[in-house]
Amino acid sequence: MTDAPAKVTAHDVARLAGVSQSAVSRVFTPGASASKATAAKVRAAAEQLGYRPNPLARAMITGRTRIIGLVVAYLDNQFYPMAVERLSHALQDRGYHILVFMAGNATDKVPAVVQDLIDYRVDGIITASVAMSNDLTARLVALGIPVVNFNRGQDDARLTDITSDNVGGARQATEFLIAGGHTRIAHIMGWQGASTGRDRAEGFRQAMAAAGLDPVAMVDGMYNRDTAAVLARALCSGPDRPDAIFVGNDHMAFAVMDALRSDLGLRVPEDVSVVGYDDVPMAAWPAYALTTIRQPVNRMVAATVDALLGQIEGDATPQKLRIDGPLMVRRSARIPEGWTP
Repeated sequence: MTDAPAKVTAHDVARLAGVSQSAVSRVFTPGASASKATAAKVRAAAEQLGYRPNPLARAMITGRTRIIGLVVAYLDNQFYPMAVERLSHALQDRGYHILVFMAGNATDKVPAVVQDLIDYRVDGIITASVAMSNDLTARLVALGIPVVNFNRGQDDARLTDITSDNVGGARQATEFLIAGGHTRIAHIMGWQGASTGRDRAEGFRQAMAAAGLDPVAMVDGMYNRDTAAVLARALCSGPDRPDAIFVGNDHMAFAVMDALRSDLGLRVPEDVSVVGYDDVPMAAWPAYALTTIRQPVNRMVAATVDALLGQIEGDATPQKLRIDGPLMVRRSARIPEGWTP
């Protein structure tokens, strides 16, 4: 039996590069200071020897893993794979990596996921559309683990929430439908257990009340494609169907449009106008051409990363940030006469 090759250490790299061991550590520590010349010598020596730094060993020394836990409710909504990808790139640019856990919308699954993240000694946690209880928040605060809610708010001053302006966006979408001459408007809401769903419903109510209109219906689509399709068929099967539907997100809006066209033989927007929320890439596809509120995902991601790393690396305080997004006008809803963006 042959002996396993000796493990290459940072000391070996330092000796070959002609630098101190602390210099090797600085070169392989994100954010640490090392001259270009030193970094070049160290990396050349590491490549020659086949050296790779051990992040777990470094974490034991520094107390930092440079891993961010990302808890996601679901990925079937096209908004979240896009957001997760951009969060990952933004964190990598700052020397961090993400560890993704799925929790679903069932709050009873969240405590076990959070415990897993604590066990992995993550430096911080981003929750993307996951409901956090006050008990969990208190536990994380006591452990000194920063938390930022992405696209979800929580009534807890200890947490940072980064969302679009859901109330204002929903109000803008509804006002657009009203300006187009619609008077019988329904809202297929996002899950009412989520702040995003409640806030968008509130924006819809405000716009309808300001116009002196009563909603035809406000029903919970649960952010679920099948549920939204069932509700659309129920709303539009009879003679008193709505002339417009504001849908709580694009994922459900696509299902609504499919149900109206394929199942009921209705035309969009001639018979029923449809407006969504998110502006995922599919919204621009000619098959849908969905009028929708654009979530400012790049600004939301940048704000989330800045807020979380500000807490990890400094003394940033929690904040409640609402970022407005534009209405993207396409062909799924009647365009008001003389309307200009």
